[in-house]
Formats: sequence, structure tokens, C-alpha cells
Amino acid sequence: MIETDALVIGAGPVGLFAVFELGLQGVCAHVVDVLDEPGGQCIELYPDKPIYDIPGVPRCTGRELTHNLLKQIEPFAPVFHLGQQVESLEHQPDGRWLLSTRNTQQTSQQFLARSVIIAAGVGAFVPKELKAEGLTPFLGKQLFYRVRPTEAFAGQHVLIVGGDADAVHAAVTLARPGDNQARSVTLVHRRDSLQADAAELSELSALRASGQISFEAGQVSAALSRDQRLTGVIIDTPDAQQLVIEIDVLLVCQGISPKMGPIAQWGLTMQRKQLTVDTATFATSMPGVFAIGDVVDYPGKKKLIVSGFHEATLAAFAVAELLRPDAPHTLQYTTSSALLQQRLGVL
Repeated sequence: MIETDALVIGAGPVGLFAVFELGLQGVCAHVVDVLDEPGGQCIELYPDKPIYDIPGVPRCTGRELTHNLLKQIEPFAPVFHLGQQVESLEHQPDGRWLLSTRNTQQTSQQFLARSVIIAAGVGAFVPKELKAEGLTPFLGKQLFYRVRPTEAFAGQHVLIVGGDADAVHAAVTLARPGDNQARSVTLVHRRDSLQADAAELSELSALRASGQISFEAGQVSAALSRDQRLTGVIIDTPDAQQLVIEIDVLLVCQGISPKMGPIAQWGLTMQRKQLTVDTATFATSMPGVFAIGDVVDYPGKKKLIVSGFHEATLAAFAVAELLRPDAPHTLQYTTSSALLQQRLGVL
């Protein structure tokens, strides 16, 4: 059980800026995100595309924006819990909120938070599931989604499903000589057309030519098992044939998609599949629970990062007043406040 004054759900730009504003208010935060790195949409959808509408920054990429936001919150030492999705939100008799998370290995973590800020964007980015019969029992044991290759895969027969950069990178990494080298690597995609950077596609081609990586065009249609262990899969090929491939590990890299997920089941007031808020504080219909960014809707709402930064600021002030109702809450400025400068570590 982790106890915290504030738990931020979502590590995209708006969630990260909420951590900054909370820090200025003297509130330390824990951050949960379903992705395995901070950045949200910026990292997953346009890490290298230019962004032109961040105040005071004429041009930056999604990756650069994420890096700068992480640098900005360093003085407040937030604790990140990545690769975890918040499954439940329960109000406690003492006014705090009990939240439970689950990760891709189906292990869980619990938080007891005095306040919660939901910055989930358009929803949790979750891996696209492989729809094949008989796979569910092996999730987190032999079936993995978007997991970086590790030594745990060394010496194993590994099948990788997907045609994007993650799939290509995993195949190349596991085929290279070294601590992570798999016994065999097979890459399966519906067609022999893969999307990755030129260097890794070139390396993949060389490894295929040398026989270190096998490629099969087709789709996984069913799992084969014996003694409660995944032993292979059946591949349906474009020419209506079926192949049986023996495996130890199945790594699925089919991309991600945003889903509202469990948030929709928490009893929060919603409109058009988005959370409704009080725009003075960005409080939701539940006390101590706030929401900011693309997950909220209100009259005049604009789905822009700069709008989310504004929402994060007001929510952070509201959290501070909730946590310290008897303390003075005079507006202070980083240019002149010794307290804020001390919190930032510049004084």
C-alpha cells in the first residue's frame, strides 16, 4: 500500500505539468501510466513530429516536450509507476481514495490517496490484443504485449507478431549475438511490408538472409498447448494454408489504441464519454477527484495542450486547498517568491 497526498493518473504532458504545479504548491505526487515511459500521446503518436503551439517554444517535437517537462519536475521528485492501469477507485471512510492498478504481468499495486487527478487524455493507451483461441491463460507467463526484449527471452524460441517499429526492433534485438539472443526468432505479419527506420529494416533484411530471423506472412489463428504450457501457434497464410510453429514465448507488437477503460465504471458524472468538471477547480462529481486534459468536457473546451496546462494549474491549486484548508493560499510568483524558488531548488 502506497500512501500519497496526490496521485496523478496519466503521464502525458498535461499530467506531467500537473506534477509541476502540485510541486509548486508543496504537494508531492505519485504518477501512474499504462505506458512504459512518460509522454502519453506525444511519445506514442508523434515523438518526432514538430509541435508549434507550446507557449514560448517556437518548435519542438513530442519527445523534446516530454524531456523538458520531465526536467522541469525533477525538483519535486515524483514517483512514477509505469506499465500499470488503474482498475478501481473506492472512497474510504476517512475521505481518502483507494486505487488498485494492474500491469501486463497481472500483478497489482494499491494506493491510498488524499486527492486524485485524472489526466488520462483520450483514454489509456493499451496494446491491441491478439485475437486467437486459447491464448488468455498464458498472459504474463509466455504471452507478452509490447515488452522490451530481456535476458528472460535468451535461449527461447520466440515468435513476434507485428509489423511496426517495435516488432522489428524486438526481432533484431533478439537475433543479435549477446545476452538477449534467442534460440530462434520468427516474425509474423499479415504481409511482408514492415514499418521501421531504415537502419533496422536493413539489419532485419541481413538477419533474414542469414537465416537468423524467419519471416512468415499470415495471422495467428490459434494457440497450441500441452500440460498447461504454450507450445506453439497456428498461422493462417494469405494463400489459405496453415502453418504450425513451435514456440516458447509469444511477443505481440500490434500497436496500441486508446480506451476509456475502467474510468467509465467509477461512477463519475460523464457526458459524451468524457468527464464533467467544475471549471473553477476541475473537480469531478466526487470529492477529492479532479480531471484535466482531453478526458474532460465542458462548454468551450478546446483539446489543446496549452488548455490542459491551464486546467492542471487550477486543479493543483484546488488540491492544495483541499489538503490544507486552514493554510493561507496567497497567489505567489516564481519570479519573486522565495518559497517557490526554494521548492524549485534555485534559491
